[in-house]
Amino acid sequence: MKHRRPMERNRALFPLLLFFPILLLCAPRCPEPGGELGVLDTTPAAHAMDVAPEAAITVVFDRPVRIDTLDRETFRVFGSGTGNAAGRFTAAQGGSAVIFTPDAPFSAGESVTVNLSHDIAGADGSRLRAAGYAFRFVIRSVPTAGIFTEIARVSNRNPQGGATRIYGAVAADLDGDRFLDLTTVNEGSGDLRVFLNRADGSGLFEDFLPPVPIGEEASPNRAADFDNDGITDLCVSATESNSVWVLLGAGDGTFSSVEEIPVGMKPHGIAVLDVDGDGDPDIVNTNNESDDLSLLRNDGRGNFSEPVFFDAGVIGEYGLDAGDMNNDGIFDLVVGARDRFEIPVLLGNGDGTFTPHPEIQDSGGQTWVVVLGDVDGDGNLDASTANSRTGNGAILLGDGTGALAPPSIMETGAHTVSTDLGDLDGDGDLDWILSCFGCNAWKFYENDGAGDFSFDMEISAPANPSCAVIYDADNDGDLDVTLTDEIADLLLLMVNDSDL
Repeated sequence: MKHRRPMERNRALFPLLLFFPILLLCAPRCPEPGGELGVLDTTPAAHAMDVAPEAAITVVFDRPVRIDTLDRETFRVFGSGTGNAAGRFTAAQGGSAVIFTPDAPFSAGESVTVNLSHDIAGADGSRLRAAGYAFRFVIRSVPTAGIFTEIARVSNRNPQGGATRIYGAVAADLDGDRFLDLTTVNEGSGDLRVFLNRADGSGLFEDFLPPVPIGEEASPNRAADFDNDGITDLCVSATESNSVWVLLGAGDGTFSSVEEIPVGMKPHGIAVLDVDGDGDPDIVNTNNESDDLSLLRNDGRGNFSEPVFFDAGVIGEYGLDAGDMNNDGIFDLVVGARDRFEIPVLLGNGDGTFTPHPEIQDSGGQTWVVVLGDVDGDGNLDASTANSRTGNGAILLGDGTGALAPPSIMETGAHTVSTDLGDLDGDGDLDWILSCFGCNAWKFYENDGAGDFSFDMEISAPANPSCAVIYDADNDGDLDVTLTDEIADLLLLMVNDSDL
């Protein structure tokens, strides 16, 4: 064996010393030992608009994940119409990617929310951050000419009459047949009325089930699976009762539990989101007269805490919606302040608290309702408003940091009470319907894809509109519309039968 002199040994090591830093630069980055499990990417992307109904959901983490920590508690997928999605989990990319394949397709036009709990664990023992991770996307609808045909006018009243005053309605499958049912929320009669879909592809409904009494001046509503039993539930704010009502679905269109929860003075807007990273849906509502918001925390079984009150930094909180305004995987709140024409954004901290964005934008009017959606296709959430007695609606574009641009105003007419977004012609962007109570019409606006809207058509109301429900009533892949008339107590069933 030859013995190298020291100089020869150093010369032999010199190429290795040059190569080693290059090797370090090119090597894949590994997570810090003991660091938090992180989310690198999702498919579909947050706010995506073109997602196929049968699409799988992929989440890519920064390290391998323990597949045994993934289940319907920690990885929740909820369609706004079809409800809590069942499916199977598979691992990919060496265990760093998780694929959720749903057992059944989603419904055209519905928004799908994915909530990842902080109980998801990495193979190295790490956990997802305490705030969890959430994102939402929209299922695409098939292209049409966007022409609607009225197929029926359905009364919301009992045979003996008596005004109900439909505030609005929610389209959600309450009996598990994969067809979306309609539930009206009624201010005058203080109840809910469930119309089960005939489930025959006609877009028609059975007569309503026995009314479910709730609070006085029942108003905005949301669907969720609060007890995680796979059956869709509802929550409603009742303005004159100063309460929020939670109704747990029984799976046949009725409700197994109806609970009233006292909140602040004159509650109105209501939103559902996971505020604390445990994966289950919590409730936030606005209280117009007490100038604050209420947070009701869910224990995961549909039991809610006493309200925790917090302030939005404005006067007269009224409209409300939730979504990820700054793209950090934590849902935020957008509040319509009716009294001061303001629209603050409250950024979620993931621990049940919120930090107001420093910029409070002008809402364009006396904001009654706020609905979020990516109207210009840039991957950031934007806000639409219905501005009540100022007689207009507005679009405020988001920049992805939580800031909103000044409002782009659409003049409509007296008392514009609802704003609704949906891809009515299936061209991949969100169109807009404003319900104008005072001008007795629903006004439809077409999106050019960049968030600029042009007047498309107007449908006259029998009396006074309250809202438009955009959903696929007949399961043919395009979006239909049900128009609710508050004073005539009628539902106008409009089907989209204009295939290209």
